[in-house]
Amino acid sequence: MPAAGIRHHHRVNIQNPALVSQAAARRLPRPALLAFCAAYLLPGMFGRDPWRNADLSTFGAMVSMAEGRSSWLAPALGGLPVDAAPLPHWLGAASIALLSPVVEPALAARLPFALLLALVLALTWYATFHLARTEAALPAAFVFGGEAAPVDYARAIADGALLALIASLGLLQLGHETTPELAQLCAVSLFVYGLAAAPFRALQSRAAVLAALPMLAGSGAPAVALAVGLAGAAVCALSGHAPVRALTRWVLAASALAALLALATGAWRWRVSTAFDAELALVIARQWLWFLWPVWPLALWTLWRWRRHLWRRHLAVPLTSVLVAIATNLVLGGSDRALMLALPGLAVLAAFALPTLARSTAAAIDWFTIFFFTLCVAAIWVIYVAFQTGVPAKPAANVAKLAPGFVAQLSWPELLLAAVGTLAWLWLVRWRTGRHRDAVWKSLVLPAGGVALCWLLLMTLWLPLLDYARSARPLIERLTAIVPPGSCVAGIELSLPMVAALEHHGRYRVDAQPGAAARDCEVLLRVVPERPLPAPPPGWSLMAELQRPTDRDEVTAVYRRTGAR
Repeated sequence: MPAAGIRHHHRVNIQNPALVSQAAARRLPRPALLAFCAAYLLPGMFGRDPWRNADLSTFGAMVSMAEGRSSWLAPALGGLPVDAAPLPHWLGAASIALLSPVVEPALAARLPFALLLALVLALTWYATFHLARTEAALPAAFVFGGEAAPVDYARAIADGALLALIASLGLLQLGHETTPELAQLCAVSLFVYGLAAAPFRALQSRAAVLAALPMLAGSGAPAVALAVGLAGAAVCALSGHAPVRALTRWVLAASALAALLALATGAWRWRVSTAFDAELALVIARQWLWFLWPVWPLALWTLWRWRRHLWRRHLAVPLTSVLVAIATNLVLGGSDRALMLALPGLAVLAAFALPTLARSTAAAIDWFTIFFFTLCVAAIWVIYVAFQTGVPAKPAANVAKLAPGFVAQLSWPELLLAAVGTLAWLWLVRWRTGRHRDAVWKSLVLPAGGVALCWLLLMTLWLPLLDYARSARPLIERLTAIVPPGSCVAGIELSLPMVAALEHHGRYRVDAQPGAAARDCEVLLRVVPERPLPAPPPGWSLMAELQRPTDRDEVTAVYRRTGAR
């Protein structure tokens, strides 16, 4: 019987492209792995305003709910309804309400979303770990022994998946916002984990899928929840493992719960883009190239090298979530937030490419990464020195032109953190170009380290400049100089981020509903794309024309009521 078992194991792995020795299966030291995660998660959490567009509008709705100015069941800004994604809004509003006034609202709203991002990283690691332990994913046995032990191999592959996710360019900004899409990303990661853990953790896998799909629907993506649920159910039903097949009914039940929750909360929306042409196809292709870098080439390599195993769970499970996310991206006309949902699955697929890379390929990845990120780091430092000291003159002049009125202030703690991070990068480059060539995850250490370092430098050295450029506070400060805070302000077709900025930064009482100009407010705002301004509405006179310091595309016209209502 033992001999038969050995022969069966050999047959399963005879076409397996992974050849991994025990020395190559050593895990990434846990202090280093935690340092990667901390350098990725913590910068940007403190000392900044919510930035324009989705980050600001979602935060504004959370503050409005927490302060009792808006209903928790129907969030609104200035009387305008906010997009139906109740769970993320409740999460941020509850955090603001519980931590106020000890923690300022922007940080309080950001804390639970930072935890969601941490969960995404952890769930991706554990999903990869369980998938790499399946028999079809294990490395081929050596003739004279010495191949990696299954658990050690799985741990090393999981380390590679985590590094691949951190290195993904598309996650960098969107993953650090307080938007519903981060909750969707966490839900997708939880669902992938639930499918991956089915042969090993039956109870946890059932709980994971039952929580993941309703969470995805309640975060504004019911169609994605239904699609990924049906695809996951098909993968489970076709599995050769009885515990995985038993999960099928739980996945279907979770899909039904997600559909019912979306129906109860009114989350079903028709958002399909019908304008698809060659120009849009080119835009989407370019988006994929940079947004999914560097995981997409590694994922494609995995699909090629493991092409005889595409029906196996270690490829089929992450591939289902990737295909659903890509289809959603196409259906929505190139939505980068939909494409973000593909990143956990792509990171898992990319990790399985690592044992199959030739040494020359790994070396090419290393040298390209060193060259690219060293240039990025040098540019960040040079521009920082320029806007602090005026030298070099040309970068300083460019900053002054792009951000007129910005006054740089030296922060020693942030400078120290940036210096420590840069020294850590130099040490990492020296370590990687040394004799550390065995570990299976080695090719993703520098890409992940480079992304984490650039994010750290941007959120320390450049944070005041970026906050000045991307926050709505400078515009509201100009408005408060002529309109006292707390005043009633009417708006003509104001965007939700603008309403959120007026309510939060200026503490204005905003009426942005249709017909607001005919009601009680004494001040009227209209944002127009360019000059000359349109004629004032009847009964109003122009008071001022305002612009954000770094925005030359929009003009905010401020009107004062002059006639009788």
